[in-house]
Amino acid sequence: MNRRQSKKDPYGELLRAEEPPEAPVLCWLCGRPMGKTTVWHHPVPKSRGGRDVVPMHAICQQTLIANFTNAELQRHGTDVEALLANPNVRKFVDWVANKDPDFTATTAKKQR
Repeated sequence: MNRRQSKKDPYGELLRAEEPPEAPVLCWLCGRPMGKTTVWHHPVPKSRGGRDVVPMHAICQQTLIANFTNAELQRHGTDVEALLANPNVRKFVDWVANKDPDFTATTAKKQR
């Protein structure tokens, strides 16, 4: 006779408790942990052939869009350091560094 399997696994909880916690997802630009909302940003714009996406805060993405054209973003590609060399972006990242992951505020409009 076959024994019936118990619906409750006596060792299941032990195995789950030993699993390491997931590493937090960090923003590509500012390096802060992501909050409830994640924007998947194309470092190289889709209109310029970009396919890769990176996680970002909405406020960080708005700052990039306000400070760079698509052609400039294409030139920088995935080089975060080149983007941080812009004084406006560096000032923003330094300012937002200690804010809550879900922090949001209005950002400067595109300078023309």
